[in-house]
Amino acid sequence: MTEIEVPSEAPATGAARRPLYVLFLLTALMSLGYGGIFTLLADIRDRFGFSDADVGLIAFAGFATGFTSQVVLARYADRGHTGLMLRAGVGIAAFGMVGMVFATELWEWVGARLLIGLGSGTVGPAVRRLVITRDPERVGANLGTQTAFDVSGFVLGPLLAAVLAQTIGLRAPFVALAVVYGIVLLVLLRLDLHAGAATATVHRAVRGLLKLPAVQSALAAAIAFYLTIGMFEALWSVLLRDLGAATWLIGLTLSIFTIPMIVFAPKGGALAQRKGPIKVVSVSILVAAVCTSIYGVGPLWLLIAVSAIHATADAFTMPSNQVAVAIASPPDQVATGQGLLGATGLAVAGMAALGGAAVYEAFGRAAIFGGTGLAMVLFLVLARWRWSVHERLAGAATAA
Repeated sequence: MTEIEVPSEAPATGAARRPLYVLFLLTALMSLGYGGIFTLLADIRDRFGFSDADVGLIAFAGFATGFTSQVVLARYADRGHTGLMLRAGVGIAAFGMVGMVFATELWEWVGARLLIGLGSGTVGPAVRRLVITRDPERVGANLGTQTAFDVSGFVLGPLLAAVLAQTIGLRAPFVALAVVYGIVLLVLLRLDLHAGAATATVHRAVRGLLKLPAVQSALAAAIAFYLTIGMFEALWSVLLRDLGAATWLIGLTLSIFTIPMIVFAPKGGALAQRKGPIKVVSVSILVAAVCTSIYGVGPLWLLIAVSAIHATADAFTMPSNQVAVAIASPPDQVATGQGLLGATGLAVAGMAALGGAAVYEAFGRAAIFGGTGLAMVLFLVLARWRWSVHERLAGAATAA
């Protein structure tokens, strides 16, 4: 088994594991907001007369603030402020949902999305530090379980949002999510969110992490993965609508992702810890790249079928990337490393969403999805190269 050295508390067993499932549930609820917005982008475009590029801007806004918060704020989770980050992040996301209840102009939608991205970006690294440090012997499996909850929330959100939007109205999903986040905030005020001793003392920690070949490898793999996330955020609902799908079917296709993620993500994380994360992502990213290319040419029924295969591959990729960063990060920079990983993913997804919408509008789906599949393969090659450098340096250090 690959050893992961992190600052830890006592191993989580029995009743002690229950707080981990609270954190997993928190991850799912935060993802509900992202997924709900995701499936309603086409309706927002049609209702308010926005262009595809405007929709891309709304998607990009959340990625932008999510990136900034993970780069700037993640280090404070390493310094003993996990509880504050979790509570503040949920509160900010709740305000963002309230903003979407009343938004009509493009800048209002963008502003609300900025708040939701900021809240989620603040919560993410703090949650992962708690998950890693509270049960270090099961880091891979726990990160995989968190991934299952994360993606389940993201794909269940569209289904719930579609039902509420069609039965009550377009604003109903945002009202419901604002209420849910308010309840979550009240629950968090009563929980012990201590994550071990505050050990981080390194200045310019992000720059130091970026010099490590193993971190570079994990980030290259993350870029390959998040290229498709950006495409999905901005284009999936628009693509399916253009192919004749109704809103309920768009939500259903996203919810197909739930089953593979729940079943395979914990297994994927454990496999990454046991066999090595880059070995796992080498297969999973290649499968995802093939699926992404098919989205550019296939009919509606084929896209729906392929998306289930894609979801299975992603169930192995997401926790494997997190395990790779956990292995590469020094023990006092666990949250900083996870924040860097998340920020890189959000930056790539944001640029892919913004640029992808424009390319889709100008050149069509074959160009954008085929090009994305090719780019994924290139970044996978880069990830394997940098991990091989990491292994050579580690072997030389052991021999010395």
